[in-house]
Parts: sequence; C-alpha cells; structure tokens
Amino acid sequence: MISYKTPQADLENKKGLFFEIGMVVTLIIVYAAFQLQTPNRARDTALDLKGMTEIEEHIIQTRQPETPPPPQQNPIQQITMLTVVDDTEDTPELDIQADIDQNTVLPEYVPVERSKPEEIIEPEIFLVVEQQPSFPGGEAARLKYFGQNIKYPQEAREMNIQGTVYVGFVVEPNGSISNIKILRGIGGGCDEEAMRMVSGMPDWNPGKQRGRAVRVQFNLGVRFTLI
Repeated sequence: MISYKTPQADLENKKGLFFEIGMVVTLIIVYAAFQLQTPNRARDTALDLKGMTEIEEHIIQTRQPETPPPPQQNPIQQITMLTVVDDTEDTPELDIQADIDQNTVLPEYVPVERSKPEEIIEPEIFLVVEQQPSFPGGEAARLKYFGQNIKYPQEAREMNIQGTVYVGFVVEPNGSISNIKILRGIGGGCDEEAMRMVSGMPDWNPGKQRGRAVRVQFNLGVRFTLI
C-alpha cells in the first residue's frame, strides 16, 4: 500500500507531548478556580426595635377566673355520753389532807409486802436406786406383753428396717409411766410404735430408795425383727 503522508505530518509520535500539555493546562485552570473568592455579602443584623416594641404593646393580658371558695359546712357537734352511776354502790373513802405545809410531819412510807408465789419443787429423779422398778410379773411378763401387742409398721416391712429402738421414761412413785422420749430410733414408723407400746404398759412396781418409793429414770430397748 502506498502512503501519501509525510513523516512530519504524522501526529502519532507527538501524542505524549500533547497529553502533558493538556495536563498542565488543566492544573492551571483548577488552581485559578480555587483562588477565586466569593464576595462576602453584608448581612443585615440590625434589629427593628420599633417593630418589637409595637408587638409587645399589643400583647393581650389574660386573667384566670377565680374559683369561688367552697361553701362553709357546719362543724359536726360532738356528743358526750354521760354514764349515770348508782349511788347505792359502796365507794372507798379517801383521806385527803389539804392543809399541809413544810412543817407538817408525814408518816413514814411502809412498802407493802407481796406474797411470793410458791415455788413448785418436783421430786428428784433417781438414776440408780437400791431397788430398781420392775414390770409387773417380771421380765417374762414384759416380753409376753410386747410379743402380743406390738405391730410391725408396714413402712418398715417394705423398707426391710430392723433393729432396736431405745426408749427412756420415768417410773413414778405410784408406778405410772411419764416423760416418755426416744433415745435412739431406727425410723420407718418403729419409733412411734415403740412409744405407743411403752405408754400403754400397765403400772410398774416403783423403785425404792431407803425403803421409800421414788421417781426413777428407766431406759428400755424395743427390738423389731422381721421373721
């Protein structure tokens, strides 16, 4: 192909130069635009005091209506109830001395002695005596009583509870049983059954000290065994 352009007319080689010239011109225009200042406008800050005065003069003064006071109510009259006392009743006479001065000798005050309540002293409870209390009929009668009357608790049967419940009580001088308490239990209802059996026992033969019946502390073991 035949080229009719001269090398001098070829602008392709000068593209870089033209790009640099364009960048310089653009930077100059941008710089000049930032240097331009917007003229400041004078702000009208003067206050129209005359106009404000006129507005204040036209303010309407309002007044809240007064609420009339509530009507006065008549105070409730208190009624005093008088109790008429029968003159036939005997009233104690009072000796009032009105003519008393500094020279009057007053009788010496004697405090009234009040009787003290009598202190109840319970008989002593012996732990060891010369003659120990005993079940009527002896040990064999006691074992027979428990064997015929004791009821094994159902809860203890289901839980397979066995053992001995120790019960403490006091044998009174007349042979009756008092102050029953569990010293060591095994649970499962056996403790309650042991107390029931002890409280239902017949009167014991009381313990004696120097030939006189006294109160004696006694401990008893009630055994529960599954057969």
